[in-house]
Amino acid sequence: MASFDQLVISFLVDEIAGGFFADVPPGHVATVYDRGRGVLKHTWGPGLHFKIPFWQRAKIFNAQTLEYTIRDNFNADENKESLGDSMINAVTSDNVNVQIKGTILFRINKENVVSLWENIGENFVSKIVRPVSRSRIRGVISQVTFAQINTHRHEIESKIKEMLESEFAPKGIIVENVLLSDVVQPG
Repeated sequence: MASFDQLVISFLVDEIAGGFFADVPPGHVATVYDRGRGVLKHTWGPGLHFKIPFWQRAKIFNAQTLEYTIRDNFNADENKESLGDSMINAVTSDNVNVQIKGTILFRINKENVVSLWENIGENFVSKIVRPVSRSRIRGVISQVTFAQINTHRHEIESKIKEMLESEFAPKGIIVENVLLSDVVQPG
């Protein structure tokens, strides 16, 4: 019985003592939910921060550059928040079916992380990044011919980046780059 009591006391000490602090690692930011005031408007950068246990909860977001890879054999069903997607099927302006592989580099805007958490939540990959990326990539590919994809790849990547920026920026996501690695006809 004494070992059970020690276990309970150890758990309570860890929960209470650990509940006073939020440890934000380098490259991350934290927002705080206060049960009385809602999501607080300030963010915490890297370091150890004091919070009120049981009354405040800190949510830590990765503010580093994230790699969203579009590739073969990706399974979003396993984890909806996985950073990636399966190949995107699209049709060019000359009516050629293509499959697209590539990478989108993005990061969370540290100044807008409170709005991101309040308005979209933790699942911004499945709610915003994946569906918008698929739609905008298909839209840009539908405006060019299959031959233009290889000869004007940089311009197409820039156009996709511009389209994604216009959608992501108001939501607190910064698009750093779009890189098409392979655009092929299925077969």
